[in-house]
Amino acid sequence: MKDEQIKEDRKKAERAKIEQKIEARKKEKEELHEELLVGKQELKKAFAETIDPNGDKKISLQEIFGEMFSIKKDVADKAQIRESLVSGGHVSGTNMCLLVLAILIASIGLNVNSTAVIIGAMLVSPLMGTIHAFAYGTATSDYVLAMRSMLGFLMQILISLCASTLYFLISPLSDATSELLARTQPTIWDVMIAICGGIAGIIGVTRKEKTNVIPGVAIATALMPPLCTCGYSIAHGQWKMLLGAGYLFAANSYFIYLSALIILIILGVPKVKNVDPKRAKKRKRALIRNTIIMILPSILVAYLMLEEAAEDEKTLTGFETAIDIQELTDEMTVLFPEITGISIGQLEELDEDGNPVQKKVIILETDADPESEEYQQDAAQIKNWLAARYEDYVVEMR
Repeated sequence: MKDEQIKEDRKKAERAKIEQKIEARKKEKEELHEELLVGKQELKKAFAETIDPNGDKKISLQEIFGEMFSIKKDVADKAQIRESLVSGGHVSGTNMCLLVLAILIASIGLNVNSTAVIIGAMLVSPLMGTIHAFAYGTATSDYVLAMRSMLGFLMQILISLCASTLYFLISPLSDATSELLARTQPTIWDVMIAICGGIAGIIGVTRKEKTNVIPGVAIATALMPPLCTCGYSIAHGQWKMLLGAGYLFAANSYFIYLSALIILIILGVPKVKNVDPKRAKKRKRALIRNTIIMILPSILVAYLMLEEAAEDEKTLTGFETAIDIQELTDEMTVLFPEITGISIGQLEELDEDGNPVQKKVIILETDADPESEEYQQDAAQIKNWLAARYEDYVVEMR
């Protein structure tokens, strides 16, 4: 009996030791887990926080970047913002004089294909001020101001179209220049420029100290040139050209307005009156719908342009690869010694429907007298020979 009791006591003692070891291991695991959690939290704090030079204040990285990119830091007083935006949207007096001058400058620049003159018109144009006033009226629920600004903007468009159409009707220069054609195929990149320019513009207007961002925005988000291109299209009956230029102007105007509206809401401009939540939700849906409608055509045009570029590359329409200039020059100097130079280029014209068409051109240079009978015969023979050999090219002699 004693032996059995001793064995039983030993077993109990061994069990107690095992249980103690198990408890000790559990406790070690719990302590290790707690240490890991503490270390993880300290690591997060080390990455998420930094100590200022005084050592008594902690600033998170979120606060640092928030401070760095904050548009509320140097914002003007709410009353100053209202005064600045509302006065910029007045459709009378100085603004109307500037509008007429901008129309004439832009129309002449487009007509003579002068980029510098067109830029000057962009800087003079007061159209962006009216768009900003419209956006401010919408953001503050001041629908009287919004309606007045919208009607004023429509009046400015009407005056611009009438003036530019009249100019192009009486102008002796009727060819569609490259500056005019450049305003007829708006893409998603134009939309992106309008959005970025619109944001930069409204931020510049709402600062305490006015910045020099407005001239750059006026140049980037061109409003006057496509509007005057519409006048050219009306004057010459180019309706497809009118559609492209009109869409470019509408897209630029809309996305400048949308960008300004969003920034003004972020800045917290005070509302004139409270809006019913249901009506506010309805207007928000309408804004989203209008944005989708405005952006879809630009995506389609960009896609078609990329497809056309890919097709051109696939079919080797690059002029240097389609024609061996050296070989053609050697042949021409033997067959027609009067030819002094050959170059390959492209010519952009409008077809009967008003669509821009690019033609490949072989340009032949000669010192011969173009009025001589011999020149006329040789020119006809050269053009016929080249036309038969290169059917896709137009031949010009200069």
